[in-house]
Amino acid sequence: MNAILFDFGFIKIYWYSFILFIAMLLAGSVALKESKKRNISEDFMINLFFFTIPISLIGARLYFVVFHLDYYREHISEIFKVWQGGLAIHGGILAGLIFIIFYSKKHKINTKRLLDIIVVSLLLGQAIGRWGNFFNGEAHGSLTSLESLQWLPNFIVEGMCIDGLYYQPTFLYESMWCLLGFILFLFIRRRNYLKLGQLTSLYMIWYGIGRFVIEWFRTDSLMFFNFKIAMVVSFAMIIIGIILYFVYNCGSKMENRYHDKEDV
Repeated sequence: MNAILFDFGFIKIYWYSFILFIAMLLAGSVALKESKKRNISEDFMINLFFFTIPISLIGARLYFVVFHLDYYREHISEIFKVWQGGLAIHGGILAGLIFIIFYSKKHKINTKRLLDIIVVSLLLGQAIGRWGNFFNGEAHGSLTSLESLQWLPNFIVEGMCIDGLYYQPTFLYESMWCLLGFILFLFIRRRNYLKLGQLTSLYMIWYGIGRFVIEWFRTDSLMFFNFKIAMVVSFAMIIIGIILYFVYNCGSKMENRYHDKEDV
C-alpha cells in the first residue's frame, strides 16, 4: 500500500495527513451544525477548533512518543514526522479534554453541553481517521490467512498483505465501531429527557468497550510493562463512564436536559 497520495517532488502529501484533514473537516462541520441549535455561537466554535485541534494532535503525538521513548531518544528528528503515523487517540482525547474544559470555563459556556456536542462528531472523525492507519500499514491485528479475509473488498485484502503476510484489519473494526456509534448517538441525542453529560459518558462507555476488545487483537499496542496501555485506559473509561451516566441522571427529568435552551 502506497502511503503517498501525491508526490510533487519538492513536497509529498501523505494519505494519512489527507484523511486526518477530511476527518477533522467533517467532524467539525457536524459539531458546528449542532452547536448552532444549542445557541453556541459559530465564532466560539471556530476559535475552539482552531486551538483544540493542534493541541489534541500534540497530545496524541507526545503520548505515543512517551511510550517509545527509547527509540525517539536516538531519533529525535522523527518526533516531528507525524505524517508517518504515530498518533495515540487517548493522548489526543486527554489533551483536547483539558483544553475544552479550560476554554469553556473561560468563555462561560456549559462544559457538559459542549462535550456532548463534540463527542458525537468525534466518533465520526475517529471512524474516518482510522483509514489513515490503513494506508500507513499500521494499527493492524495479528497474523491471519488470506481465506479469512475474503469477505472484505479486494483493496483492503491487498492492504492487509504486509511483507507477504496477512493481518487482521483491526483498523476497520474500530472504524466500523465508531461509525455505528456515531449513527446511534445521532438518534440518542434526540431523546427529550437526555441529561447534560450523558452523551459524553456514553461515549466513554461505547468507545471504551470497542477499543478494549479490538486492542486485544492488535500487535502494535503501546505497552506499560506487560500491559497494553490502551486496554487499561479503555477499562478506566468504561468504569468512569458508567459512574458519570448515573450521576448525571440524578434529579427530575425536566432538570439539566441537553435540549434545554438556557445554559445550566
